[in-house]
Amino acid sequence: QVQVVESGGGLVQAGGSLRLSCAASGRFDSINTMGWYRQAPGKQRELVADISSGGITNYADSVKGRFTISRDNAKNTASLQMNSLKFEDTAVYYCKVDTQKVINVEGAVYRKDYWGDGTLVTVSS
Repeated sequence: QVQVVESGGGLVQAGGSLRLSCAASGRFDSINTMGWYRQAPGKQRELVADISSGGITNYADSVKGRFTISRDNAKNTASLQMNSLKFEDTAVYYCKVDTQKVINVEGAVYRKDYWGDGTLVTVSS
């Protein structure tokens, strides 16, 4: 099995900063994309940012220029630096990892996404 654990959420005033961390562990050979998603009350879960194993990043328009995603492939971790936080950034933030495991000698792989339980970010106006 694979475990995904987020940390770093909390209460912050508008304009402040927080850094979220995500750590993946368990039975996999590698991780493809690692991503941060968020879900505000009454809204659907949405992509905030993701990063490929090669370091290619992708951001939601609403966070471009304010949030930065990074990862450490050797440690199977990802971080989300959030600056200039706004009230509308309030949400539960989830980490998703796209894992890959070789399943036979021919090199066939099994891929599966795993989610963490989320960490709450509250931005006060």
